[in-house]
Amino acid sequence: MKEWFGLVARVVTGVVWIVAGAIKLPDPASSVQAVRAYQLLPSSVVPTVGQLLPVVEIVVGVTLVLGILTRGAAVVSALMYLAFIVGIGSVWARGITIDCGCFGGGGYDPNAASQYPWEIARDVALLLLSVYVVVVGHTRFALDNLLFRTTSQLKETEHGEQVSP
Repeated sequence: MKEWFGLVARVVTGVVWIVAGAIKLPDPASSVQAVRAYQLLPSSVVPTVGQLLPVVEIVVGVTLVLGILTRGAAVVSALMYLAFIVGIGSVWARGITIDCGCFGGGGYDPNAASQYPWEIARDVALLLLSVYVVVVGHTRFALDNLLFRTTSQLKETEHGEQVSP
């Protein structure tokens, strides 16, 4: 059962990353603007982070959906969600009202503060799914299961015993 829930956690988290990155990828200026709006990073690194973030999100998402290097991808996913939770909490605590830029956009938004609790709750849920994948490690239908079979799994396959996918 834990491998099935791990599959759901892996795919849901991965799809969210892919969608978030794919929306931002065509408009790097908006992504940079969103990172700048948080007022957390030195201005010299904001353009680099803003332009690379959508690419990293897509890569993490694809690796999670396909189940390649799953545990490592889930660790990166969890760290990114933690960073986003801290970032949103930081702007909320400082009274800055910005669109989180999570799915494109970013910058000043006078109504943003009312969204912060929901954005944090969403990111906490996705963080917990990512941590679950880290803890479980092996999930159903992951390419890791084919690429990194253990010696005992290979012996079971040779003897005709069923090995979980």
